[in-house]
Amino acid sequence: MAENKELTKKPIPKSVKELEEYMKDRVGLGESFDLGVRKLKVLKKDIHLYYINGLTETQFIIEIVEELVAINDHEKLSTHLFDIVENRIVHQSVDRIKTIDELVDQVLSGLIVVVMEGENTGLVIDVRSYPGRTPQEPDTEKVIRGSRDGYVENIIVNTALTRRRIRDERLRFEMMHVGERSKTDIALGYIKDLADSDLIDILRKELDAIKIDGLTMADKTVEEFILHQSYNPFPLVRYTERADVAATHLMEGHVVIFVDTSPSVIITPTTLFHHLQHVEEYRQAPAVGTFVRWLRFVGLAASLFLLPLWFLFVMEPSLLPEAISFIGPNEETNVPLLVQILLADLGIEFLRMAAIHTPTPLSTAMGLIAAILIGDIAIKVGLFIPEVILYVSVAAIGTFATPSYELSIANKLIRMSLLIAVAIFHTPGFVVGVTLFIIILASIKSFKTPYLWPFIPFCPGAFAHIIFRRAIPGSKIRPSITHARNRYKQPTNDK
Repeated sequence: MAENKELTKKPIPKSVKELEEYMKDRVGLGESFDLGVRKLKVLKKDIHLYYINGLTETQFIIEIVEELVAINDHEKLSTHLFDIVENRIVHQSVDRIKTIDELVDQVLSGLIVVVMEGENTGLVIDVRSYPGRTPQEPDTEKVIRGSRDGYVENIIVNTALTRRRIRDERLRFEMMHVGERSKTDIALGYIKDLADSDLIDILRKELDAIKIDGLTMADKTVEEFILHQSYNPFPLVRYTERADVAATHLMEGHVVIFVDTSPSVIITPTTLFHHLQHVEEYRQAPAVGTFVRWLRFVGLAASLFLLPLWFLFVMEPSLLPEAISFIGPNEETNVPLLVQILLADLGIEFLRMAAIHTPTPLSTAMGLIAAILIGDIAIKVGLFIPEVILYVSVAAIGTFATPSYELSIANKLIRMSLLIAVAIFHTPGFVVGVTLFIIILASIKSFKTPYLWPFIPFCPGAFAHIIFRRAIPGSKIRPSITHARNRYKQPTNDK
């Protein structure tokens, strides 16, 4: 590996044939069908143009070749030929490079490189045209009202969608390449006079420290490297595929990480309550948005505590008040109640996994089969009692109402742990389990940000903002948790 690095750091040779031999021996020119070279003769000098089929815009290459060939019409030129070639390239993005390493990286990234006989400098032209889909609304973040464009797998398109919403000269996208073999493009997005400079430095160092062959899993691999999360199931960064959501967080002082080939971007820093927000709350009136938010909180509580609490009441009926003493199984069964709950809960997870791998027209039919045939027959044969199906279904709906998929899965693991604790220790198991759950959440930090802020540590103003969806004109201050350099969203009257 050290020898390989030593070789590729060599300057571009002045002989185009020597460079061609290098491309054949080391990069696969002549072996890989998509790697090509266009050879031209301009004023009796050899010019080679290297490109990758499928990653470049053919029409641009044709126009550039036409311009270079047209130089032959001017036989007597006093200017240096290299400067003429650079000047005649009809493109807005032309850079000079000096080393073979840069040449290979740029060509394999979809740019074209022009080299000339007798020159040890190459010209890089950005004519990339990556295959991919057009921006469309993300499936997991749909809204009734609002924009329908979302991020795609092209980092250039994603940064453009963001800049379209923030036309601020202080918006920055720092590009870097990660992966020894993949050389994946990663952009660090932030607003220079808002984002915390310490956080930017931390993220920059963490990204530079990533040493791996490739980032084939894109943003998820980056997350694991920069967070060192281990087996903590709770999401410490927020993902979004919506450009308006990412732009809103940038305006609050967050830092956003764009990874090429991924339609999701990483938002840092985040707390638990960031994962409970949904863009739909801000597309409705403040009162309606607050109501929707409260419903989502109720769904979160149901997904976590409904099943363990009901199971506890079944185990200890004396805890039930007389008015709701009817709660509990009214039928006898040979299958232990805990086994029924876990089987039903895992069954819903199986259905979710199957729906992902099932074509959309068939997934609806699969849901009907599961609900009508499997559920109904399972109750009739005595495998489940109706109450188990009811409460497991309500908990599952609460799980699906959680905006963050990662958080919903983490809550499912906590729910199962609480069920097992209740089955073994009854009331003490539930109390201790919930207490440990809160302590664990309070101890988690994401880039030095308390996970339960503004609940722990308690910040009354920010907590009120979490509970109530305020009108935008009334939200004048950015969250303190981002350590924004300018805390005011709106100009103050003080001068």
